[in-house]
Amino acid sequence: MASSIPSFHLFYDRAIARKGSKKAIQGTLPKVASAAELIAVGDDRYLSELTACVFRAGFVWRIINHKWPGFEEAFSGFVPLYWQQVPPERLEALARDERIVRNMQKIFTVPQNAQMIVEASEEYNGFGRFLSQWPSNDQVGLLLWLKKNGARLGGATAQHFLRRVGWDGYVLSSDVVTALENHNLLDAAPTSKKGLTQVQTAFNAWHKETGLPFSHLSRILSYSVGA
Repeated sequence: MASSIPSFHLFYDRAIARKGSKKAIQGTLPKVASAAELIAVGDDRYLSELTACVFRAGFVWRIINHKWPGFEEAFSGFVPLYWQQVPPERLEALARDERIVRNMQKIFTVPQNAQMIVEASEEYNGFGRFLSQWPSNDQVGLLLWLKKNGARLGGATAQHFLRRVGWDGYVLSSDVVTALENHNLLDAAPTSKKGLTQVQTAFNAWHKETGLPFSHLSRILSYSVGA
């Protein structure tokens, strides 16, 4: 890995050249939720979004999005206290429920992820409060925590979940990974602890340099790749 991290202006200037202007970039940057906004979200909504991200992984997103009202009905609003101890026959019935995508392995993630949310919620008085206290300069720690305590939350799934609920972090899209590799900032698998630590080091340096949110740095970095 390179000993020095290039100024983020190198990537920002390239992104502007590709997108045409700063204004064009600003209009596409992700929304970052405040701590109060994260805390205000109910635990059921976090379980819903986690489940949506699990089902989207390796699948056509628009199909899951189109069927999501059916998922909400089939899973009775995703109340974590219920789903952490759901009767096995309820899960088996979901495998025959045409309102959802009937992938049994993914259906079985709901109880485990519900238990993760309940336990964190009990300790922090809400899963949103748990997320709000985790610093963005340690996203690698949060990703590893989610992978350890949840189900099928490795790879990009947890990153997309955090982005969609507004927690301020990076998403390792193929363009972001390419940009990091092109500048010798990543020489390990981006899903490994070593790779994630290298990514975090670069993003922490750029956040200190620019003051920009981590999610904005991530999106701008992705725009810097290509002709």
